[in-house]
Amino acid sequence: MSMAALPTVAVFSTGGTIASPVQGTAGAIPSLSAQDLLGAVPQLSGVARLEATTFRQVPSPELRAADLVELAAAIANRIAAGARGAVVTQGTDSLEETAFALDLLVDGEAPVVLTAAMRNPSLPGADGPANLLAAVQTATSEAARGLGCLAVLNDEVHAARFVQKKHTSNPATFSSPLTGPIGWIAEGQVRIAVRPVERHHVEVSPPAQPDAEVALLKSVQGDDGRLVSVIEQLGYRGLVVEAQGGGHLPSATVEPLQRLAQAMPVVLSSRTGSGELLRTTYGFPGSEKDLLARGLIPAGALDGLKSRVLLTLLLMTGADRMQIEQAFELVGVPGQGSFRFAAGHHATQS
Repeated sequence: MSMAALPTVAVFSTGGTIASPVQGTAGAIPSLSAQDLLGAVPQLSGVARLEATTFRQVPSPELRAADLVELAAAIANRIAAGARGAVVTQGTDSLEETAFALDLLVDGEAPVVLTAAMRNPSLPGADGPANLLAAVQTATSEAARGLGCLAVLNDEVHAARFVQKKHTSNPATFSSPLTGPIGWIAEGQVRIAVRPVERHHVEVSPPAQPDAEVALLKSVQGDDGRLVSVIEQLGYRGLVVEAQGGGHLPSATVEPLQRLAQAMPVVLSSRTGSGELLRTTYGFPGSEKDLLARGLIPAGALDGLKSRVLLTLLLMTGADRMQIEQAFELVGVPGQGSFRFAAGHHATQS
């Protein structure tokens, strides 16, 4: 196939292990550009015409919501200009957060594919080149259209809403505990076996305002609520609480959380990382029934990290309490309908 006949894929690099060769005694540091990454995979020349952009060059914990809003706009512009899809490379540490943010921010049918590496380019068996090739193949695939943002690593295709990093160093670190991967790559072909039932969109236009800071607290045995009591004075605009089990907290945290929920949105998720938050089963002080009755917002099946991403983006748009509750009801519980929200407009459900 001639280059003119190949589809165009926009590739954005942001740093991370995939771009971090070892530099002497300093260790692995993000230093490779997007063009460097593409040049290391000659097989890409037979898959797509590639447009390379070095968007950031940082470890992935450094990325902020405002960066992702800017990245989403750049992706949308390239797609509007004719790109078949987009690929984003970054560090694995926060990939699941970036993937979910882009899933909410980038509208349309074109695939947006995140990929990364667990082994840096200086190590034997570095997985970055193979993951990048699979990601570009997915971005050009007709089967991947309409699925939103995808994470493609280790020849597996994961939906952004469900993917999680589950191991500190294993190349097979990414999984989707609730659903499993929705597809795979076989001999360069993208196979999609499962399609999510709906898409969601939150419109945040760049330049984004400074991040709406949302705190994330994990519940532990014997927690007395002291951290909850300082959330507002520290300047946070929202809180996500990772409760134990199906949505349970020590009784000492109940009153502080109820007071805080009167001042800002407080979202209740589970620290287990998989499963839907309970709503009507237990009735003791600090149970899910008790906490929801006190004004906490149920996260549904969203874990704490993804709940924080959704709440942050909604606060950046100026969404009110009712719109935030509606978003978590629809985004957090698959099959309830699609959620779409833009600043200055009412949320819509379909």
